[in-house]
Formats: sequence, structure tokens, C-alpha cells
Amino acid sequence: MTTLQVTLDHPQTKPLDQLCIHTIRTLAMDAVQKAHSGHPGAPMGLAPVAYWVWEKFLRHNPADPQWPNRDRFVLSGGHASMLLYSLLHLTGYDLPMDELQNFRQWKSRTPGHPEYGLTPGVETTTGPLGQGFANSVGMAIAERWLASYFNRGGHEIVNFRVYALGGDGDMMEGVCAEAASLAGHLGLHKLVWIYDNNHITIEGKTDLAFSEDVARRFQAYGWYVQHVTDANDLPAINRALRKALRQTERPSLIIVDSHIAYGAPTKQDTHGAHGEPLGEEEIARTKERYGWPKDAKFFVPEEVTAHMRKAVRRGRKWQREWEERFEAYASAYPDLATQWLQMQKGELPAGWDRDLPVFPPDPKGVATRDAGGKVLNAIARHVPWLIGGSADLAPSTKTIIADAGHFQRGNPAGRNLHFGVREHAMTAILNGMALCKLRPYGATFLVFQDYARGAVRLSALMELPVILIYTHDSVGVGEDGPTHQPIEQLTSLRAIPHMVVLRPADANEVTEAWRVAMQQTRRPVALCLTRQAVPTFDRSRYAGADGVRRGAYVLSDCEGTPELILIGTGSELQFAVGAAERLRSEGVRVRVVSMPSCELFDEQPPDYREHVLPAAVRKRVVVEAGATLGWYKYVGLDGAIVGRDAFGASAPFKVLYEQFGFTTDHVYAVARQVLNR
Repeated sequence: MTTLQVTLDHPQTKPLDQLCIHTIRTLAMDAVQKAHSGHPGAPMGLAPVAYWVWEKFLRHNPADPQWPNRDRFVLSGGHASMLLYSLLHLTGYDLPMDELQNFRQWKSRTPGHPEYGLTPGVETTTGPLGQGFANSVGMAIAERWLASYFNRGGHEIVNFRVYALGGDGDMMEGVCAEAASLAGHLGLHKLVWIYDNNHITIEGKTDLAFSEDVARRFQAYGWYVQHVTDANDLPAINRALRKALRQTERPSLIIVDSHIAYGAPTKQDTHGAHGEPLGEEEIARTKERYGWPKDAKFFVPEEVTAHMRKAVRRGRKWQREWEERFEAYASAYPDLATQWLQMQKGELPAGWDRDLPVFPPDPKGVATRDAGGKVLNAIARHVPWLIGGSADLAPSTKTIIADAGHFQRGNPAGRNLHFGVREHAMTAILNGMALCKLRPYGATFLVFQDYARGAVRLSALMELPVILIYTHDSVGVGEDGPTHQPIEQLTSLRAIPHMVVLRPADANEVTEAWRVAMQQTRRPVALCLTRQAVPTFDRSRYAGADGVRRGAYVLSDCEGTPELILIGTGSELQFAVGAAERLRSEGVRVRVVSMPSCELFDEQPPDYREHVLPAAVRKRVVVEAGATLGWYKYVGLDGAIVGRDAFGASAPFKVLYEQFGFTTDHVYAVARQVLNR
């Protein structure tokens, strides 16, 4: 037992609680100092608040971080990661002290910002500010939907809360405002945000750029707002949290005034404490103020370990009680219990794809967005936890699930979500839903994917099976003009690691693209679909669309070794097909390759890739109505790309395709040029 006489931050703070709080603070200081980088100030200021949430309110099990009915804790201000790592270590997660001592080092489980899937107990990857807050909205939506779908009278298996902690930077980000607005509209009462109001940013005082009344803003959003004027006042924090938990109609925001780098003699309340170590001398003086051994590094008093590790016993008890409830539930509702387990494991129900449509040949065809709507509905009938919506574009993106209701404050069982014109928040919310094991989808026009880029990148970084439906995927948007016509977006999406981009060429490729998307368990998928109708190929003349799963396949071939390979995606594949038929009539040996997904093709074994694109056939032409960057790896120096590296224009899409060279005649002419080199 230690005999420390620690300095109390507040007269009503009990010595043992204070000991725990100072332990969190000093672990953060020591880890940042040892790493020679990091953010010590926020963990020092927020330690009392975070400690109290974890000690008195958070229902979790350190022995099983994936217990489905746990409360979620999201550190939206991910730069304060040592606050979270200290809590995880002290409460008994599999995060030993040597991991804290290796903070920010190669192969440690304590990276500079929290990473989902790397550190046990980290619920989501945070760091880009605002994302964690928006993720938490998705988690709260998931809780409401899961509870409405699975819970039955006398058998409750879903009942958890979501706590999120962030600061001034989060509040300044637009994605945070978007998500907060939607959360208030939906009345997500099991959502609690804690706002660290320390008035400091990297550049200095927040009033350099931020002077709004956050409380009134959130009241206008429909939130229940409270203000705690001292982060060290544990009784006040306790009262605020209890009031938040009593809410039944509104999400809660608790504004907490804190001091960044609390207790540091020269750096408290300065921007110098935000993103750099305090320095050995400052740390020693700070520890002395705390009543802490100033020369002790990574010191955890025995009383703190004994006290905070009680979380393991509490967690096991909560989970054991839940498992007993689930056993009774499974006996009463075996079909629902089976669905629950499938969902938790990322499995699909047997026969989930039995109604997938097969589209007949049709020269006039159908827009792939229309085909996508039919496929979505065929799948949704058999996968109840496939839910989603659009950023106010569902009639255009064709993403309404028929007869499934609309998720609203009074109808949490609805499967159609309405995100409003909030592309960024929509995608971040989808991430939060996926983290709760739902299969979410979200839709907008491809060009507006730019608004959501930060959240899309995090979908891929966390390897979440989010389905992103991007329609109006080319200059085929037509009269809406260059503001709505994507050029660089396909290339941009393909550049994201772990992302699968699928641009199907006809209705049957759409069916197979959706099959691929549903079978992905560790990656997001972007389905890029047309506004305009495209022909449905006669699969008795051309290869079956099941080749979509391999990224690229030979759609039509010639006798012997081809002289030329035409590669197409999406709405432009038809022009490659037309040009090939004309060239064959002239005796040219031509192969047509459909390549809806570069990523899937690149993952195929070398012999398959060689089969589709033989290295010896160097005369190749790619056709896609988008940026040419990225296609050179497939055509090399001897080939050509029929693409678009300039913005579009406002005109009927047929006029644009003619003017920009997306025609059979132009592809034929380019192919002839390549052959004649």
C-alpha cells in the first residue's frame, strides 16, 4: 500500500478517487515524454471526467471487449489517446504497462491516435476531429434499431448507451454539426456527448476563431444541454450524467469547463501543452503539485490497481447476466436468436441471394441505378439488418427498401434512413452502425462523395463492410452540368487502400456487384451506377456476369491470340463492344474485357490476370468516362485511353458523349490508331 498524501482537486473528492485521477494524468505525461511526442494536456484536464464515466456509469467487460450489449465509449478527440489507453490498462483490458511505455512506437498497440481493431477496447478509429462524435450517432441509431427489432416483451437483449468525449476542435468541424443536427431530430436519448471546453487550440486561445454559444446551438438542435463549470467537481459531473441518463426524448450534451494540462506550473491553460511533451522539469514540478513521487515513471499505486480492476468483476457479472437472458431469449425466439448470432459473426442468412434478379437482354436496357434498386430490395427481403438511406436523394439513387418503414423518432424499427443533405455525417454514421454489426448502406451522387471523403477513408482504414452507393457516375448526368459530373472521383476512390470500387456495365453486372458487396466482411464497397440507361448484354452471346467477382473477365473473345484488347467499365463498355464487332468484321482479332473492379482484378492469381490480359498483347484501349490517371498500368505505352481529364458541360448526355468521344465510332478510331502504330 502507498502512503501518498495526494493533493485534492476538489474538497468533495475522496482520496482514492483522486489517486486514480492522478494516476491517469501521470501515465499520460510519462508516456508522451518517453515517446517525445503526443498530447498530454487534454488527458490531464479530462482525467476526472473520464474516470467518473468509466467508474460509475460505463457498463463494459474488460475480459470481453466485444460483448454485444456493452456501453460504447468514443474518444472523438483522438489526440488525447493516452487518456483512453490509461483507462483501458487500469480497468483490466489486455493492454499491459509495456504497451503504455511503447506509446507511438513501431508495432505497439498504443498508436498516436486510437485505432479500431488494434487496441482492445477501442470502439472506433479517431483522430480526424468530429468523426468520433459522428460515429457515436451511428452507434446510437444502431442501438435503437437493434432494440426495436430484437427485443421482445420480457426478453431484452439490446440496451446500451453511447458516451462520446471531444473538445473544441470537434465542435468546429462541420461533420460534428451535421451529425448533432440529425441526432437531435431523431431524439437519440441514449447518446451522451461530453464537450471538453478548455478554450485552447493548437494556435492559441479558441477565441481566435471560435466564439459561438455552443449550448444554445445544441439546444436549437433539440439536445438536452447541461454545463459543469469545473472538470474536477465529481459531484457535479455525477449529477449531470444522472440527469442525462434520465432523458427519454433527447440526446444529451454536457459542457465541461476544464484546464488543459491541469496542474502544470507553467503550461496549464496554454497551447504549448496541447501537442508536445511537458518536459522533464515541468513533469517533476507537476507531480510535486499532485503529491506524487516526482522521480517515479509510469507509477501505479496498488490501491489504484485494486480499485479500478474491479471493472473486470463487474463486467463479467453484467455479461453473465446478459448471457443468461440471451439463453432464455433463444429458447423463446430461436429464429431471432439465430439472426442475432449471424449478424454478430458477419454471416449472411441461408438463401440470402435466392431472389437476386436476372435481367433479360435488352438493347435499350436500364440505368444501373434502377437495376441497383431492384437488387437491393431482393437482398433486403432476406437480410433484415441491411438498412440505410440517402443524403436526401433516395428517389434519384433508387435506394428505398419497399414496405420497410422509415427510421424516425417514433419509428425506430424503420429500415429506411433519411440523412438529409449531410453526405459527410451520413458516411461517418454508417461507420458507427457497421461497428455495431449492422450492414449499412448510404447513397448519394458520385460527385458528392468528395464531401464525405474523410469518413470514407476511415471506413477503409477500419476495414468496415459499409456499402456506398454512388449514382450519376459520369458526364452522363447531362444537363446538370460540370458541378454534378464526376471526373476524378473514380480514380480518387480507387486510390484508397482496402476500398473495393465496382462500376458495373449492365443490369446483370449490378446483380453480381451487389453479391460481391454483401460478401465483403472486411472492406467497404463503392457501387458506382449510372443515371442513364445502358444496354443489357445478351449473355448467350457474351460471357456470364459472374466474372464480376474477379474484378475483370473476358466478355467476348476471338479465335487465337488477340491482336487488340478493348477494356471497358460501366456505361462505356457498350462502346468497346460495338467497336470490337466492327473491327472483327474487318478481320481483326479483338478481345473485349469488362473490368468493373481494378482492386478485385489486381488481387487475382497471376495466371488468371495473364489469362485475361496476356502480357504479350500490348495493344490495348481502355474506355471510361472519367480521369485517365490510374489506367496506364493496364495499357502501358503501346495502348490508349478514351477518358476525360477535363470538366464536363451542361447538355443532354447523348450530346456530351458525342462531343467527348464516348461513342463506338471514336473508340473504333482510337483502336485503329493503336493497331497501326
